[in-house]
Amino acid sequence: MNNLVSRFRQLQTEAGDAGMSTAEYAVGTLAAVAFAGILLKVISSPAVQQALTGIIGRALK
Repeated sequence: MNNLVSRFRQLQTEAGDAGMSTAEYAVGTLAAVAFAGILLKVISSPAVQQALTGIIGRALK
């Protein structure tokens, strides 16, 4: 039994902060949403749309 307890404590020590907490998930999600919003703004700008249309047009010729 003592061996089991010491092994459990060893596993706890080794694991440490292996996973993300709920707060870290929330911050990560907010960062992803902010990045997506910025990317949407950039992609929807007329200059980028014109450049992408030109690239696609040349690729299809």
